[in-house]
Amino acid sequence: MQSEAIQHVATLLDNDFSAAVNCIFASQGRVVVSGIGKSAIIASKIVATLNSTGTPAIFMHAGDAIHGDLGTIQENDVVICISKSGSTPEIKMLVPLIKRGKNKLIGMTGNPDSFLAQQADFVLNTFVSKEACPNNLAPTTSTTAQLVMGDALAICLLELRGFSSKDFAKYHPGGALGKRLYLTVADIVRGNQKPFVTVDTDIKQVIVEISEKMLGVAAVLENNRIVGVVTDGDIRRMLNKYDSINGLTAKDIMTRNPKTIDMDVLAVKALESMQDKGISQLLAVKENRYEGVVHLHNLINEGIL
Repeated sequence: MQSEAIQHVATLLDNDFSAAVNCIFASQGRVVVSGIGKSAIIASKIVATLNSTGTPAIFMHAGDAIHGDLGTIQENDVVICISKSGSTPEIKMLVPLIKRGKNKLIGMTGNPDSFLAQQADFVLNTFVSKEACPNNLAPTTSTTAQLVMGDALAICLLELRGFSSKDFAKYHPGGALGKRLYLTVADIVRGNQKPFVTVDTDIKQVIVEISEKMLGVAAVLENNRIVGVVTDGDIRRMLNKYDSINGLTAKDIMTRNPKTIDMDVLAVKALESMQDKGISQLLAVKENRYEGVVHLHNLINEGIL
């Protein structure tokens, strides 16, 4: 029932929706979103979505607004009132006060003939024929329709503002989501040791270098340029191939043309590269200089995987 209701709401979009989006986009103030009961909870979520996608917003409970919180609304703010019926006592008291302040009012209601719809500058029609509640009482389908309408507003505004993933990262610096958007290879490499050997380094010393630096790999350098890499896997293959390792050096077992990644690249791109190539480490470079190693375990520890 809720799925069908969402499909139906899509058919109710009209010029008022576009006008409401443009009104908010052109506003020099914030979006104040208000509601009562379950609609108030939906209003809070819409506020959170707007704020996280570049549209400043604030929640104002319709019941509290008429008992002192009306001062939340500033001169240039656009107000969205959410009400299924559009005719609750709180809405009937609040709307005239908003209109008196000459703020633009967007009404989100399931009743286009309601008091709210008649008084609003723009009406977002969230009509549903029936609640999913078997008694047709508990707000279920109606609040889903309100939620979807709020998301539609937020995404339209996001696109109008040209809000990018870099902008998104500014508002979501914490947790795995934020890290996927801003954490770079350099941020990870700086915390790691920098294992390397030269082409003529004895195999025993290569093994010591890999073991001590604990990244399962060592870059092979010649004249400070990366010419190869020795991994744990190369060591195992060497032991299967040679009866004696005396006299062997890094160049005898190294993998040439190793995979590298630039220090300025996002760490999530390093993860994608590892997954595509079926490897667990990448050599990090800056202007073709070897800077260190980014390991799959680093990305797991950061919560990116």
